[in-house]
Amino acid sequence: QVQLVESGGGSVQAGGSLRLSCEIARFTSTSNRYCIGWFRQAPGQEREGVALIDNDDNTWYSDSVKGRFTISQDNAKNTLILQMNSLKPEDTAMYYCVADSSFTVSTLPVGWSAEYFGYWGQGTQVAVSS
Repeated sequence: QVQLVESGGGSVQAGGSLRLSCEIARFTSTSNRYCIGWFRQAPGQEREGVALIDNDDNTWYSDSVKGRFTISQDNAKNTLILQMNSLKPEDTAMYYCVADSSFTVSTLPVGWSAEYFGYWGQGTQVAVSS
């Protein structure tokens, strides 16, 4: 059974940094292609994609986090990382790790959304105060 376990959330002041980690267990792809990444959801809002990375290290970032967040993966440790710098109060949300082997960053379906990702973690809370 696939397991995604997030860690690293917390409370920080605006301008600060946090590093989120996601340990991914028993996630396999018969084609060796996959797309993993981070979504977030603030209270009363829909889930939104934050950053994605695939088997070729292609990346995608939401416009709202470009230049501030960096996604990376440590294949040896089966770990996904999201380095978040210059945090803003509007970054406050529950952050979820996601994975799917049906597409890559380069082949994201047109109009893709959270529903396209088959595996989700339980989430880690990020709170940024002004």
